[in-house]
Amino acid sequence: MNRFDPRDCAPGTRRQVLRAATATLAALVLAGVAAPALAQQAQAFPGRAIKIIPFGSGGGPIDVIARVYAEKLKQRWGQPVIVDARPGASGTIAADAVAKAAPDGYTVLMTLSLTHINNVILQTKLPYDPLKDFQPLSQLATGGPMLIVRASAPYANLKEFVAYAKAHKGITYGTWGNGSTAHLFGELLNSENDLGLVHVPYKAEAAAHNDMFGQSLDIAWANPSTARGLAQAGKIKVLGITGSRRIRSMPDVPTFTEQGFKGFDLDSWIGVYAPGRTPKPIVDEWATALQEITRMPEVQERLSAFGFEALGNTPAEFLANYKADFPRVADLIKAAGVTPE
Repeated sequence: MNRFDPRDCAPGTRRQVLRAATATLAALVLAGVAAPALAQQAQAFPGRAIKIIPFGSGGGPIDVIARVYAEKLKQRWGQPVIVDARPGASGTIAADAVAKAAPDGYTVLMTLSLTHINNVILQTKLPYDPLKDFQPLSQLATGGPMLIVRASAPYANLKEFVAYAKAHKGITYGTWGNGSTAHLFGELLNSENDLGLVHVPYKAEAAAHNDMFGQSLDIAWANPSTARGLAQAGKIKVLGITGSRRIRSMPDVPTFTEQGFKGFDLDSWIGVYAPGRTPKPIVDEWATALQEITRMPEVQERLSAFGFEALGNTPAEFLANYKADFPRVADLIKAAGVTPE
């Protein structure tokens, strides 16, 4: 059954969900104690500079997408919108910064599902609670990573790569972190086909690609936007894309499923979170702004260029999708044989 039950995933998650059960009561107490102050904040919002903390390093795909939204928000609200990347630790540093920020709408997180699902299951000492410490605002888009190789590699598709890897044990592959979706898909491909692949985690995908081109790394995963640029430059071949469908920006790249590999159809997503206990009027203001910006044709074009399909849903829909995705990622982690750190 596809249901949200973190108790089936990890001991650390169980404690987090139990703590989250007190969140509603805490919110009621907070509302009773500080209602006038919160109401005043909500009425004045936005009255000063806003900060978006994106997943990954500066110049990375989420950082660039954050800047697209920042410019639109600046135009909409007439306030500066700063993009402040906090790379490292598979997004944990960025997420923790927002979890501990004031719940006033002036600091939000733009992230991938990694920080709120994968990390929750795989890291036993996560410094934040994915439910209690965050207020979902909107899922902006969905997509999936691609498996790439040097243009000179002696294989051009997944089946050819699998055959080669079986005959050449110890092939190394790079990702942007332990527990990332790319890592999980890499280990699923490894375990399902007995390939003997060796995972090499990096802080950012660009570092993995540099090592691949320098031939100290065999293959790597990439976000579609990065893969597109490298493919257009003739530097790589793209073996396949994960997720449920091909993408408009690279329509010739087949999915893993189309090539006969099962279990790779889970879509990744980009989402925006505010700190937990952010007042509802501010949540509504943010959610409306994000949905309307995501519907803009020029924004959808930018998302498509990065290999994402625009979504732009409501906070309630975001939460429902999160709960539906959690057990699917847990199953993928189990199938891939990845264990908590």
